[in-house]
Amino acid sequence: MNKDLSRYARQIAFKPFGPEGQKRLADSSVLIIGVGGLGSRVAEILVRAGIGRLRLVDDDYVDLTNIHRQSLFTEKDAADRVRKVTAAANRLCEINSDCKVATAFTRFNRLTAQGLVEGIDVLIDGTDNFPARFLINDCAIKKSRPWVFAGVLGTESQIMTIIPGKTPCLRCLFPSPPACDGQTCRQMGVLGPAVAAAAAFEASEALKILSGHPDKAGQSLLVFDLWNNTLKQIDLSKLTKNPDCPCCVHGNYEFLGL
Repeated sequence: MNKDLSRYARQIAFKPFGPEGQKRLADSSVLIIGVGGLGSRVAEILVRAGIGRLRLVDDDYVDLTNIHRQSLFTEKDAADRVRKVTAAANRLCEINSDCKVATAFTRFNRLTAQGLVEGIDVLIDGTDNFPARFLINDCAIKKSRPWVFAGVLGTESQIMTIIPGKTPCLRCLFPSPPACDGQTCRQMGVLGPAVAAAAAFEASEALKILSGHPDKAGQSLLVFDLWNNTLKQIDLSKLTKNPDCPCCVHGNYEFLGL
């Protein structure tokens, strides 16, 4: 870690985080699956905070329609059809040269998932559909890695942290993909502030875990709507694992093909 910690002075001054949290963060690694609205903002927050290593996974190119909510990209990136992982990595290294950013221009699927998770401390969901999230859940539970789920549609966001062995997993709450899945931002629209807010919550959960405070993460399923100013918090400490969960109880990783 860079011996000059002055850039993190305001962060270190927050006593629950402190210098020990900063050191832990510098020694940590995060996998961001999908470098779109959520993933790009979470990546930026973590790099500015001093994450040691970041691995970005996406198989898409920057498009002009991305820019209103995907913070790392520019008009030139869109015009040049730059790979999202490449444009994001270039920008992130300019923000914090101490952070090691690795990229994988590929799809996170049953063939690539387990290899991409190797050496990673926390997984971040930047995807836009439940089948992909169920795959992340399978991989995280199998590899015993914490992961942060988030979804945004319109102005409504859902965020939940899954810590294997501590919290219910995604399939405890959703045994199968919701019937409404298939609705996308392309069809239903999305406002940038809702994405930014959800990404801030995701990054905050990751920072809690990586700085040595996992007890502060995974406490609730948060649902909020920025357009209607509504907020609902479901206390996960009062929920137990589904005793018949195919994933975290029975070890059936069907989305991984196992």
